[in-house]
This record gives sequence, structure tokens and C-alpha cells, in this order.
Amino acid sequence: MSSASGIGSWPGTDVREVVRTVRDLLGGEGDVPYLPETPARGPGADLVGRGATRLVELPVDLQPAGWRMVDRPGRDLARAASFGRQDLDELAEAYDGWTGPLKLQVAGPWTLAASVWLPRGDRVLVDEGARRDLADSLAEGVRQHLSDVQRLVPGADLVLQVDEPSLPGVLAGELPSASGYGRLRAVDPADALPVLTRVLDAAGDRRRVVHCCAPNAPLPLLRRAGAELALDAGLLTDRGWEGVAVALEEGTPVWLGAVPTAGDLAPSTTLADALERRWQQLGLDPALQDRVVLTPACGLATLPYGDAVRRQRAATEVARELTERASD
Repeated sequence: MSSASGIGSWPGTDVREVVRTVRDLLGGEGDVPYLPETPARGPGADLVGRGATRLVELPVDLQPAGWRMVDRPGRDLARAASFGRQDLDELAEAYDGWTGPLKLQVAGPWTLAASVWLPRGDRVLVDEGARRDLADSLAEGVRQHLSDVQRLVPGADLVLQVDEPSLPGVLAGELPSASGYGRLRAVDPADALPVLTRVLDAAGDRRRVVHCCAPNAPLPLLRRAGAELALDAGLLTDRGWEGVAVALEEGTPVWLGAVPTAGDLAPSTTLADALERRWQQLGLDPALQDRVVLTPACGLATLPYGDAVRRQRAATEVARELTERASD
């Protein structure tokens, strides 16, 4: 059967409401609820700020240019850590007695390396040693985070999602230098892979998902990382869909962002029809839909709250529609 989940971010600042909304929307058999992220709370609740709290012995602080490595933790990192503790308090209460999958999201090592700045100079991305240190620190922080959540929700089957929206730009050499007049050197995929897998491996034997909802997601690299793939279906080219087909046939589950997060929301039957047509075009066995997790195309943070609810619910409805068709 097809199942449903979401990417991570939600609108609003009421953490309790958002956590319980996600739990209630994704409480069905096979679905994967997740710890939602609420960046509207401010700096430290954003993707990079949340990632910064996972770094072990690598403190950062918020500067005009963005998050920068510093000698000792300051108020900005303390605020981000406070947001994280609040999230876990609400998660523990909402999922008391929970048995089943539960997904956590973290910024990936390449996205952090592209977004965090060295104490004096450019992004961490330009310094190979600093990149290695960041990946090692992040991996240790992810292990600790998973352990903390497992203690709070002992019956949960935790799933780790590593978010890498900046990875295509890193590989293509598209990120601007500190001066703004040049571009940083592209990273070779052969060098990018072990850094990414170092963090994914922090999940141990748990399910791992790598998410990239940017255009031109590097599917060959992501497939070699040994994790499940999370992609925006609306951004996939014909070649991208062929990569999805290869992954599914190899046994790799794919999290398809098939519910648009912008524009009018089509009926669930229409969205299911579009996926079935794509399946037929690719010549895929309909049974492979069991390896698909339906999600919104990307995060929901920019939407009105009611619209976010509708689009998350639509993912579950599309999954149910596909499952019913497969059983007919």
C-alpha cells in the first residue's frame, strides 16, 4: 500500500498545535508522522539554526551575514536550543505510548557547509578541513538527537531525514563567494558522497531519507548514498523520473512530493491519475507503488495554516486512492 508523510516545516508559532495536527493527520496505518518545524518563531527555528544546535563542540552565532562559527556559544545558539527543547517536550506529550514510525529532520552537511561561515572569511564550504569537522560534529549531534528522542518515545521507529536543498548548487559551483563577485569552486560528487553518508550513517540501522526539493537534484549521487529519496515531483524532468524508476526497481523507497504547495489544489483523484499516467509512461510495475511515500512537494511554512492542513491531508488521500485502485 502507498503511505503518506510530509517534509517538515509548518506555518505558525504554536508548537503544541502543530505537533498534534501532524499526529492526527498522519495517524493511519503505514503513514509516517514527523516532528514539525516552525521557522516563524524566528532565527534559530530556521533550517540552518536548527542544524546548528546539532553541532557538537562547534558553536555558532548569528551575524549579519548569517550563522558563523565562534569560540563560545552565545544567545542565538541558546535560543535555538530552547526552541529544540520545546519541540521535544511537545513531541513527548503528543506521542506518549506511540508505537510506529516517527520522522525527524536535520539540515545536511553540505547545506550547513554552504550556509555557515568561518570565523574570518568565507563559507565553511571553502575549507576542506572545516567541512570534515562540521560533518563529524553533525553526525555525533544526530546520534545524540536520535538517542534523546528514542528515550522520550521508546516505542517509536525513528526515521532520519537529511535535508540537502543546497547540494545541487554546491556540486555546480553556483554559490557566491564572500565578495559576491565570484563563485565558489564546485565540489566533486566523489568528494561529496562520503561527507553525506557520514551523517546518514549516524542513524545506525534506522530508516534514512535524503531530501532535495531543488531543481536538478543529483539523483545518481543520492542513490549511491544508500538512503531513501525524497523529491519534489513537480521539479522532476523526464531524466529525473527515469532516475526515480531506477531507484524503485533497485528496491529504494521514494518519497514523492506529489501534492503541490503552490497554486490551486487539485482533487486527490486528479493527483492520483497523474501519478498513474507517469507510472504507465515509465513502464513500472504497479506493485512498486508500495515503495512510494506521498508527501507535499516541499515544506508548508509559507502557507496559511488551513491551507497547510489541506495539503498535508491531500497527501494521505492520494495514498489511500492509489491503494484502493491497486486492490481493485
